[in-house]
This record gives sequence, structure tokens and C-alpha cells, in this order.
Amino acid sequence: MRKVSDILNRKGRAITSVSPDTKVIDALQLMADKNIGSVIVMENDRFLGIMTERDYSRKVILKGHSSTNTAVSEIMAVNCTAVKETDTVDDCMKILSDQNLRYLPVMENDTLVGFLSVYDIISEILLSQKDTISELKNYIQS
Repeated sequence: MRKVSDILNRKGRAITSVSPDTKVIDALQLMADKNIGSVIVMENDRFLGIMTERDYSRKVILKGHSSTNTAVSEIMAVNCTAVKETDTVDDCMKILSDQNLRYLPVMENDTLVGFLSVYDIISEILLSQKDTISELKNYIQS
């Protein structure tokens, strides 16, 4: 069974973060520059939450707020469900599905060590299936 650590080892552990006082417009620009859908909100190496495109659309645009005057801390998601490196990919998929989430912070001893998206989880599932098919083909042909 594949684990969170397998995903992080494959994709890397780089985290794109902003401080809580970062203006939403600056966070959005960073997300656009890096072609990502979210940023981690950190303060002094401490994980505070996450700001996503969904947070922006629902908490800024739909409420008529200004992205140039709104701080990330005002719209970020807090109390995020986290996983550990030892958790399985199936565990992650269940959490994402049950809680209608798109992102999971990976925490070890209250320290953020990585970050997963639903894309990362699905990619890992597809990779696992591809490996299984290859093994079955090899078995059948031998």
C-alpha cells in the first residue's frame, strides 16, 4: 500500500507559502506565477492555514471585497485536516472525499513537512494501477 511519504518523495516537498498579512492580490499573483491553486499560510515556520482559489472566489469576489485591501488571514481556511507521512493514499482519498477537500497538509510533530492536492493523490492511484497492470502483464507472459 502506497503512503503519503511515497508521494512526497516522488513530487518533492517544496511548499509555496505566504505570511498571514500578505494581500490576497499578491497571493493570487504568486499562485498564477507558479500555476498552482493554493498557497500555504505560514508565520515563523508555523502552519496557520491555506488560501485557495475557492476561498478567493467565495470570500472575496462574491462578497464584494477588494483583493488589494484584504489580507490572506481574512479568507484562509484554518483547522485544516492534516495527514502524516505514514498514512496511506487510500486514507487520504477517504478524507478528501468525506470532507469535500482538495488539499491536505502533511504534518509531523506539529511541523509542516509537505502538502498534497487531490491531483497528487489521484496521480498516485493511477501510477499504482499502472504498476499493477504491468506486473499482471509480466506474470501472464511468463
